[in-house]
Amino acid sequence: MGRLFGTDGVRGVANADLTAELALGLSVAAAHVLAEAGTFAGHRPTAVVGRDPRASGEFLEAAVVAGLASAGVDVLRVGVLPTPAVAYLTGALGADLGVMLSASHNAMPDNGIKFFARGGHKLADELEDRIERVYEQHRTGEPWERPTGAGVGRVRTYEEGFDKYVAHLIGVLPNRLDGLKVVLDEAHGAAARVSPEAFTRAGAEIVTIGAEPDGLNINDGCGSTHLDLLKAAVVEHGADLGIAHDGDADRCLAVDAQGNEVDGDQILAVLALAMREAGTLRGNAVVGTVMSNLGFKLAMEREGLQVVQTGVGDRYVLESMKEHGYALGGEQSGHVIILDHATTGDGTLTGLMLAARVAATGRTLADLAGVMERLPQVLINVPDVDKSRVATSAELTSAVTEAERELGTTGRVLLRPSGTEPLVRVMVEAADIDQARSVAGRLADVVKSALG
Repeated sequence: MGRLFGTDGVRGVANADLTAELALGLSVAAAHVLAEAGTFAGHRPTAVVGRDPRASGEFLEAAVVAGLASAGVDVLRVGVLPTPAVAYLTGALGADLGVMLSASHNAMPDNGIKFFARGGHKLADELEDRIERVYEQHRTGEPWERPTGAGVGRVRTYEEGFDKYVAHLIGVLPNRLDGLKVVLDEAHGAAARVSPEAFTRAGAEIVTIGAEPDGLNINDGCGSTHLDLLKAAVVEHGADLGIAHDGDADRCLAVDAQGNEVDGDQILAVLALAMREAGTLRGNAVVGTVMSNLGFKLAMEREGLQVVQTGVGDRYVLESMKEHGYALGGEQSGHVIILDHATTGDGTLTGLMLAARVAATGRTLADLAGVMERLPQVLINVPDVDKSRVATSAELTSAVTEAERELGTTGRVLLRPSGTEPLVRVMVEAADIDQARSVAGRLADVVKSALG
């Protein structure tokens, strides 16, 4: 069996790859592993369980709840809430674990299961591996130890979770949003109620789109992966800015008053300067990934701030932040982690903080985001090659060296084997888009000839 857990939980097509049986079994295994790891410390454990609005989330939630309760875990069902809300409530309520059912920005047929440890933190790889081993061990025949009588878990709906999370968001804002007009694209997802409520309570005038989930329309032509509707709505309504989330609202992208995209790198740049001004940017550093735009790195260095780069994935950003005590990090895709207020990427929190900066400074979002210039970035996926030889091919090394010499200090090259597919990603940044395309095309040809 291949590893079930990917970089962000267990995902697949609901009822095909991700079945009710798998969801139930993983939940029982998680309860056993976390108990053995000492997480429950001898007391009766509690779990917070939430989901996004996907139709499949209804039966998968039932399976997860059944699995946990059958293993002696009391369950608080918080219903449809964002992933960061489940993480926050897991910590705030002193729960022993949290479970979120979502496939984030994926299309509706997919779904996923993500576990949080006590405090609302993602599980370490070692714990995920143990959960897989225990699940597989019992799937192939070894019976579970099952509590009976009063030992089985109790299940109740925790309706207070919505207000508790919104109050947390409002409570950490540095200033109100009075006078701002904001368009919110909720991707027909998990933040369809939370985000409008939070922005309204914070004082903003809001216009909502993509805020009518029916279980089937999540991420369908809207949200952070499809910004055209938001761009048009911001211009049509004369709004100051627009905010877009994905299906589980752990990411945020923005649109300025002219309808131009403001990506995760630009959002990080704006928030970094705001946090430095407030004295909360520990280490004068921001954590990004190797895919962060070179323009972001150059802008932060110009401002006297360090950019710490990690591998691609918000979990690696978070690991670096925790290890070194940094307060801010994120990805170009809009996963932004503000560690003083969240244990994971929180799209609603990010959007609120960005809007708060606009309100506090009286400057437009375009002006604030102008602190950095996005250098043209070209990405080519080269399929059907031996990605294991990227680092050892002399022909490829020579081609990259020549490309870097041509680009100089205003460009860069990144060759990255895909983590899930037999392909190599060729990324080139340059001051000129034509140059970026030319260099990327030549490198892609070399990848094909050298690794094909």
